[in-house]
Amino acid sequence: MKTNQHKNKCNIDFNQIADLKNLLKISYDLKELDDKTEILKALADPNRLQILYLLKFRDLYVCEIMEVLERPQSTTSHHLKVLRKAGFIKSQKEGIWTLYKLKNSEIINYIDKICEFKEIK
Repeated sequence: MKTNQHKNKCNIDFNQIADLKNLLKISYDLKELDDKTEILKALADPNRLQILYLLKFRDLYVCEIMEVLERPQSTTSHHLKVLRKAGFIKSQKEGIWTLYKLKNSEIINYIDKICEFKEIK
């Protein structure tokens, strides 16, 4: 890419743009990118991150999560649904109660690792 310094505009090489579009198309499936976006959106809420960090300590019932987060049952259930849909947690019925647990405890390490990129200068 070259910059036209007189007009401060980008001089676009449309052949290079076409090559980049093609490279993106053959390298990444659009559905796959949409799925990854949904997963990342699930992490983009402080309440949901707190839930994941809580579940690292131990499996919890929704009433316990509600009390720790000081959120109503409907809000807490919504966050749990988003996390379950994204594949981060699973639930297990125990009578009338539902116990929530991490599907993979390594998710916390992955989240922490991703956030380390901000510290890299």
